[in-house]
Amino acid sequence: MKIGVILLNMGGPDSLEAVRPFLFNLFSDRKIIQLGPPFLQKPIAWFIARKRAPKSAACYKKIGGRSPLLEITTRQARALEEELSRSVTGTSFLCVPGMRYFSPRTPDQLEMLIRQGCKRFVALSMYPHYSMATSGTSLEDFKAAAKRLGIKDYVTVESYPDHPLYIKALEEVLRSAVGRLHDRNGFSLIYSAHSLPKKMVEQGDPYVKHVERTISALEKNTGIKGRLCFQSRSGPVKWLEPQTDETLIDMAERGVKEIVCLPISFVSDHIETLYEIDMLYEDMMKERGVRLIRTPALNDSPYFIGCLKDLVLKRLGIKASKGV
Repeated sequence: MKIGVILLNMGGPDSLEAVRPFLFNLFSDRKIIQLGPPFLQKPIAWFIARKRAPKSAACYKKIGGRSPLLEITTRQARALEEELSRSVTGTSFLCVPGMRYFSPRTPDQLEMLIRQGCKRFVALSMYPHYSMATSGTSLEDFKAAAKRLGIKDYVTVESYPDHPLYIKALEEVLRSAVGRLHDRNGFSLIYSAHSLPKKMVEQGDPYVKHVERTISALEKNTGIKGRLCFQSRSGPVKWLEPQTDETLIDMAERGVKEIVCLPISFVSDHIETLYEIDMLYEDMMKERGVRLIRTPALNDSPYFIGCLKDLVLKRLGIKASKGV
């Protein structure tokens, strides 16, 4: 038996020239944001992508001219494949990234896995907290491709906000950041999650509740309390609050001198961590005499890869071999 595992993620531009088509793909998805009536979604998306591309490209230029998301997700896939192969005898695994808005796209990766001889499949969301705008649209993309290709033998991993190994991975990076503080008793902690249109939450999207479950489990382990805020809003709709930048400014005005920022909804470095937090927010805090320390991204953390392995095996109903 050969099992194909697709790590579902957003994707990102692989060059500055790819920024505009990436943004068009992103804003064309009504699961993320509804731009007028359905027949106007793509024309408006084209206009927004054209308008925003120069500014977004300038940001990507500052982090190397491209998104690191594919490279990191590929590393995660290879690490997961090694762990699965080490843990299970008699079954082989092929793990690959599958992106929603840029190459390699999930339908293409599914076709490749079929050509490689995979008979069973796992759609593994790289978003620990379920939202229709992230996990949901990626899983729908996978299921539509599976139906078109005649794939019926598959399972999905849709969320894991309080999986013990995921929480352990977060605890590890948080303690790493705390270890860099000048004063371990006088700092403040914020959890910065990717924002979401308020309307989606009001309609029942579980994203915020999932994030809160993660925070509750993490704080139970660490005893460190923090404030939840939201970053990376875009588009002409109302987004979740409070905003991360406004929260940081408020803390600075209240005299906080060191702040640890844990990007709670991100498992990989991306423009939100490398530019928005590490450059934009950090410079903003320096101007106010505040030291901002971001926790390392999980990326291919052994605890996080162990979490993914456990999730995959449990969904497949496969027990790890003895002694592993």
